[in-house]
Amino acid sequence: MALSLTPRLTRVAAACALALPLMAVADTPAYTLTTNMGLVSEYVFRGMTYSQGRAAVQGGIDFAHQSGLYLGIWSSSVSGEPLGGAVSEVDYYGGYSAAVGDFTYDVGLLQFTFPRGKLANNVSLGTLEVYGGITWKMVNLKYSRTLGDYFGFNEESGYRAGSKGSDYIEANINYEFLPGWTANLHAGRQSVRGNTEFNFSDYKVGVSRDLGAGWVASLAWIDTTGDAMLYTYPSGVNVAAAKWVASIKRTF
Repeated sequence: MALSLTPRLTRVAAACALALPLMAVADTPAYTLTTNMGLVSEYVFRGMTYSQGRAAVQGGIDFAHQSGLYLGIWSSSVSGEPLGGAVSEVDYYGGYSAAVGDFTYDVGLLQFTFPRGKLANNVSLGTLEVYGGITWKMVNLKYSRTLGDYFGFNEESGYRAGSKGSDYIEANINYEFLPGWTANLHAGRQSVRGNTEFNFSDYKVGVSRDLGAGWVASLAWIDTTGDAMLYTYPSGVNVAAAKWVASIKRTF
């Protein structure tokens, strides 16, 4: 179910980038601890809106060790309708990142949780993914694969089949075209195993501005190829439809 070098990957990469140089400096701390807070006009993940056109508050904490190991937690407010009545999203992740020349690689696990969110027959939306990514200068490629069902897609919850092994592949380009100004481009493809009618691609074109002191503002246009019939909820909101998303975030 549920964007950008994804928000989570962006934070992880930033935390690791801060931590890795510490290996060469003996008198610096062995780890970094950063926090982030943000307000977005709409919470979008992999092109799908999780807040149905409403603003969302988000935040997280990242711990990165000089060895390249990292852990983090991140949360966002959500709309309950597309998420089985969930009151929020809370994600936990950990992994390892290291640089080799101009390349940085990153592997880890990401656990999505949705407190109070349940599908039919009390099926949980909780999803565990393993991921691997590689970044070269401004270009990033990442692959994610579920180790269990994809956000509760299985026969018990009313879908055609179980969805273990669903995957998402994405490409991201973040190009600083002027000092403090970065163009953000993204394309991804979500495959839902056993339920291919729910497959979709998503796209993003955006720009972000570094305001200093940890503040970053952004604006992006996001769209998907998701089937409107499948992704429109009783309220009439098509969560796969094109949308503009603005955000203001701070890391400290």
